Amino acid sequence: MDRWFPSGYGFRRWAIVFAAGVAVLALGLAMWITNFYRAYIVDSTGTTLLYFATLQFIPHPWREILVGGAGLGLLVWGGLGISRSTARAAARGKVFEVPALSVMRPSRYVDGPRVVAIGGGTGMPTLLRGLKEVTDNITAVVNVVDDGGSSGRLRRDLGILPPGDFRNNLVALADAEPLMMELFQYRFEGAGELEGHSFGNLFLVAMTAVTGNFEQSIRESSQVLAVRGKVLPASLEDIELYAELQNGDIVRGESVIPRTIVPLKRVFMRPAHAAGYPEAISEILNAEIIVLGPGSLFTSIMPPMLVEDIARAVKRNTTALKVYICNVATQPGETDGFGVIEHVRALQDHIGPGLFDYVIYNSNMEGEKLIKPEWDVTAIKLDESATGRFPRLHFVPADVVRDDNPLRHDPVKLASAVMGLYERVGGKNNSTDRVREHRNGTLPGSGAEDKDAVTHAL
Repeated sequence: MDRWFPSGYGFRRWAIVFAAGVAVLALGLAMWITNFYRAYIVDSTGTTLLYFATLQFIPHPWREILVGGAGLGLLVWGGLGISRSTARAAARGKVFEVPALSVMRPSRYVDGPRVVAIGGGTGMPTLLRGLKEVTDNITAVVNVVDDGGSSGRLRRDLGILPPGDFRNNLVALADAEPLMMELFQYRFEGAGELEGHSFGNLFLVAMTAVTGNFEQSIRESSQVLAVRGKVLPASLEDIELYAELQNGDIVRGESVIPRTIVPLKRVFMRPAHAAGYPEAISEILNAEIIVLGPGSLFTSIMPPMLVEDIARAVKRNTTALKVYICNVATQPGETDGFGVIEHVRALQDHIGPGLFDYVIYNSNMEGEKLIKPEWDVTAIKLDESATGRFPRLHFVPADVVRDDNPLRHDPVKLASAVMGLYERVGGKNNSTDRVREHRNGTLPGSGAEDKDAVTHAL
């Protein structure tokens, strides 16, 4: 029952009301049909309870109309109750599907475009929470260089891939009940060996031991959480991230790099030619939409793209809509003083051109008013005078931040921006040639002069 009707939001109560409405409505219809071929009459002088229970005191067809109307009323009442419960759950960031009513699910989920999101950190789960409401065909290709916190400890102690980003993305794509998702994100406190570890990380470690390998543990955990989509590693190799600073020093470790005082010059990984995960490569090659970001530029987005097989697959897919979602604010130690152009230039300097054709950046600057000097961050803006340096890229402004915290991305707005762009320049019913024309700037309305129309479409 818990799997079918998630607890805590009133689903069960209203589902029972809904089911009662269906049953009573069916009873009314059955009574109506019965009346056509035989009449069953109980005299008022006979069994009084049966007489009134079967509504014999009401003549046909009013008897059937009354019962059918009552059933229909319960049906509507229950349906509205389920809708209100779902809205309350969504308002708290918990969106669930009721499998018993899956036939009522919009077809766009099942038939939605094939989306591959590449990255890590906290930005990627934000995007996934929005995307799972518009398509089931989601693949998250996850960064595997995390070496800090619980993930780093487990990686060093047990020699497994860092589980933290996998856990966060599994939860973001999950349709499990709230208690299960909260359990996966629970972090142990106090002193001792468990301090700082999350239950989800330990669960993935245990599942790895049970199933025999990490990737199988992800598949089995996806079943436990009723994940909508796939979560895959960029590589199965033990990759470490390094950074060369502007003064020539080399810094080792994903968790250490953001703490450097000297600006970054470049990042690289060892081993330099780690193999990409085959299933991730296949998903990228068959994707209709490929999204990079949002997330930390050098420590979340760069690492999976530094895996040559992953970057090569992205570039080889010439039919997908390829989008980079730029951050809302700079990150101390990584992107100090960066604007949209600097983010794009850094990606191209490291990976080369051809990774993406569109850059979605935030157009809502309300968050700039909230920034305090001691935070050492600035709102990321586009220098429109510099866009000419990237003639094949289209810069798309969109309001993608939360209303209650305009320094953070909003899942629904992010998904709407991506899908709105997809429908405008590609879309399920448009030809591959049309996508290529828009990419090359030969399709009317594809260039910078039509930026307002693109924005309007979002």
